[in-house]
Amino acid sequence: MKKAFTVTGLCVPERHYMVDLSDRVQRIVDEYIVPGKYFTINRARQYGKTTTLYMLEEKLKQQYLVVSISFEAADDLFQSSGTLAEGLVRTIGAKLRRQGIREDILQEWMQPVSESFPMMDLDEKITRLCQDVGKKVILMIDEVDKSSDNQLFLAFLGLLRTKYLAQLAGKDTTFWSVILAGVYDIKNLKQKLHPGEESKYNSPWNIAVSFTVDMSFTAKDIASMLREYEADWQTGMEIEKVSQILYDYTSGYPFLVSRLCQILAENLKEDSTKQERQAAWNEEAIQNAVGRILKEPSTLFDDMSKKLHDYPKLKEMIYSILFQGKKYAYEAENSRIRIGAMFGFVKECNGAVAVSNRIFETKLYNLFLSEDETDNLIFSTADMEKNQFVRGGCLQMELVLQKFCEYFEDIYADADEKFVEDNGRRIFLIYLKPIINGTGNYYIESRTRNMKRTDVIIDYKGMRFVLEMKIWHGQEYHKRGENQLLEYMDYYHLQKGYMLSFNFNKKKQPGVKKILLGERMLVEAVV
Repeated sequence: MKKAFTVTGLCVPERHYMVDLSDRVQRIVDEYIVPGKYFTINRARQYGKTTTLYMLEEKLKQQYLVVSISFEAADDLFQSSGTLAEGLVRTIGAKLRRQGIREDILQEWMQPVSESFPMMDLDEKITRLCQDVGKKVILMIDEVDKSSDNQLFLAFLGLLRTKYLAQLAGKDTTFWSVILAGVYDIKNLKQKLHPGEESKYNSPWNIAVSFTVDMSFTAKDIASMLREYEADWQTGMEIEKVSQILYDYTSGYPFLVSRLCQILAENLKEDSTKQERQAAWNEEAIQNAVGRILKEPSTLFDDMSKKLHDYPKLKEMIYSILFQGKKYAYEAENSRIRIGAMFGFVKECNGAVAVSNRIFETKLYNLFLSEDETDNLIFSTADMEKNQFVRGGCLQMELVLQKFCEYFEDIYADADEKFVEDNGRRIFLIYLKPIINGTGNYYIESRTRNMKRTDVIIDYKGMRFVLEMKIWHGQEYHKRGENQLLEYMDYYHLQKGYMLSFNFNKKKQPGVKKILLGERMLVEAVV
């Protein structure tokens, strides 16, 4: 049976196409396990934490006794200190039994805990286990933040901390290394308890070191996975090119990479023709797969929407970055930046806050725009007349701009300069969305997005359009914009580019005009 791409649960090398994690697993062993460090792998949802723990356990189990458990469905553990202690004894005991631990050690571990002092009993059981097994013991807990809003969880962390410090002083024996995995930074538990409040440090997990291993995929990582797939399917894909495109859309977010590959792989069957195999992994197929991800139900995107609702200051920051081009210096101690990075929504890019990847960015645009669509006249107008903008399967971008100029003048003729500066680009994207929705995608070129200028890349059925949206700031600035647009046209090998100018000069001539720049054509719309 051939392998498959998967995005649910665990990736297993024998069953799934997956990135080779051996180098980063070895780094975790060398930098964290061998020195006996306690740490948390806190990464965004569906970022490969569970798979990394599995691969790490496989690597360690010859030399260490690895106890790997999960708090995924552990609510019953946290009813009382007694249920927590007894539940951990049973859960860990089941893991010990599967690893062939000596029967006398297992029987001693499985003895019931004291009803009066359950946590003290658990403390002593951990000491005896770690003394008797003859190996260093590693404790791994996945989905640890499922119960991290419970005070009993803090008590458990406190127990681990006390034993860790006592072991350093030569006064106890305990787990050699403890690894907690989850989304939330366990050092900031109060942040989850009260999202609307400022960050409060309320965790005894201050003994943990920072985990700095990059778990995202590089284009090289993706290529190694695709080579394995290509050996089975012989599609004739350009592996390096496809890998780079996948990386460009995802910035290596593991779930997004795997889901795109999974969608692309669905196009092939054992009896697919050579032509079908070649078409399954080209750039147009990837664009279609991106469009599908953006439309399909997803726990990842559901969680994104929920988190924006829970953290309004984070939502406000992302909105102003996307629609107004505001710049925020990346300061990791700023609560909303830290939260956004923890959830995987934002990252540091050249010292500034940026949205993590193109797919997230487009989804965030869509989420924000959807809040405005219902009562927005320009959206409903474009939605009703969208069929006129596609002829022979081709998007008529020049007509899109022409009609936008007409609608904008009709609807927003009395709007003041401040309103247009703050909302002009948002209004155009609201207008564009129903025209390309379901068939095309768009994303914003983040390197050019600022208060004055934004470049939009529109992909539609294998065709690409580059549109510069800008606020008019004089002829000299306008000329620089033309030159920058030409650079993008060169990069994408395009002969025609588009510009939308929001011009407050009373002598302006609204409408669409064509400008010949050498052998290339610039179509400029002015409103």
